[in-house]
Amino acid sequence: MSLRINDIAPDFNATTTQGPIRFHDWIGSGWAILFSHPKDFTPVCTTELGYMALIEPEFTKRNCKLIGLSVDPVDSHQKWLKDIEETQGALPKYPIIADSDLAVSKAYNMLPAEEPGTSEGRTAATNATVRSVFMIGPDKRIKLMLTYPMSTGRNFDEILRVLDSIQLTAESKVATPVNWKPGEDVIIPPSVSDEEAKSLFPEGWNTIKPYLRTVKQPQRAGGQT
Repeated sequence: MSLRINDIAPDFNATTTQGPIRFHDWIGSGWAILFSHPKDFTPVCTTELGYMALIEPEFTKRNCKLIGLSVDPVDSHQKWLKDIEETQGALPKYPIIADSDLAVSKAYNMLPAEEPGTSEGRTAATNATVRSVFMIGPDKRIKLMLTYPMSTGRNFDEILRVLDSIQLTAESKVATPVNWKPGEDVIIPPSVSDEEAKSLFPEGWNTIKPYLRTVKQPQRAGGQT
């Protein structure tokens, strides 16, 4: 069965570069990004995991953990980490799952419909669809799902932007418009009446159309903008 936004993220036990985990326990009370890559020692994946290592502190600020995944074994991951650090200037400190039996990949629908069911002898080409991203909230529900083709590296700055949006809209009765960035104006959703908006946004808002009202971004918990 296909996963959907707001489904409970499938829980699982897995072996990682930092030892065994149970996924929901590992997430704890915060947020998590689970992202898969087609194959160790491949060029696009090397740039992706290196960049995530560089910007991991930004996710940490937002109480969000990172965890990678491929079907390669742990010893392959460990050897590859040295290449990532050498070529990208950053060593991934987040765990990487060794999904050798494809259990997690199948649970999260990361693999093609015609799947041989084994990791033995697999190549980046046979893992072409395994470049997925799942954002999971403290309630263990899926907040975001993205799947990219093998030839296209992901924009992890965009995933960070989406995390900002989702956390903001979880705290406040607002939505974020196209290309929104933290600190920019947000939208008052139609589910909020003008009467309710008066108490939520006492400084007022801009009505462009009755269904399109913009307002300054509310200050987030902890004083974040």
